[in-house]
Amino acid sequence: MSVHRFERMTWTEVEQLDRAITIPLLPVGAIEAHGPHLPLDTDVIIAKAMVWAATELLEAEGLVPLILPPVSYTAAGFASGFAGTISPTPGAVRGTIAGIGRSLARHGFRWLAVANSHLDPVNLASIRAAVDVLDDAIEVIFPDITRKPWALRLTDEFKSGACHGGQYETSIVMAAQPDQVREDVRSGLEDVAASLAEAIQNGKTSFESAGGPRAYFGYPARASAEEGTASVAILGQILCDAVTEALAPPGGDAE
Repeated sequence: MSVHRFERMTWTEVEQLDRAITIPLLPVGAIEAHGPHLPLDTDVIIAKAMVWAATELLEAEGLVPLILPPVSYTAAGFASGFAGTISPTPGAVRGTIAGIGRSLARHGFRWLAVANSHLDPVNLASIRAAVDVLDDAIEVIFPDITRKPWALRLTDEFKSGACHGGQYETSIVMAAQPDQVREDVRSGLEDVAASLAEAIQNGKTSFESAGGPRAYFGYPARASAEEGTASVAILGQILCDAVTEALAPPGGDAE
């Protein structure tokens, strides 16, 4: 078996894939501000790293990973006040993911695994809405890393909610694409301990009002490639576990 990149295949090669064991993997990110030290496509980088980390694990389970091109444009209202952020409507995001799922279903695929790293609440709601829309067409596997049990596996900063462009995300980019980190800026950034998650619960709707005037939260100066490598491995395991749980027969191993 081997990992397949969807966009580099011919239609005949796609046609020949075994639908019983092929798992399409969809990275979902965003184009939005991530502090003055990370690129706008940080969430896309993280989602792609999550997918690639899962592929070897899925192969070990006898499955065939099929990596789809990422969905890069998603609802990003919290960052809309910062230059470079592109934020489509929630309906557009829902429609895009639902359209991808329905297209795959028409060609006989049975599952779609979504690896999302963009945690804007509107984007998460849009993905969940797409999952509901696709219920009669294809089984969508969506491990929402903002929820238990998945969130509990990630770093303390992530669990605190003060993690946009912070130590967690910066570490992953340092591991996955180190040339994209503005290291001279990162190393001098001050801590921003305000919890974006708590701000969302309190009704805030922008990074500025949540206490992130430079579009980051957390501790980016403390980031390291070593932490990023560990986090990517955890994300890959989360995606693999979600897939294998979804494919497990009812009753598990019980006889």
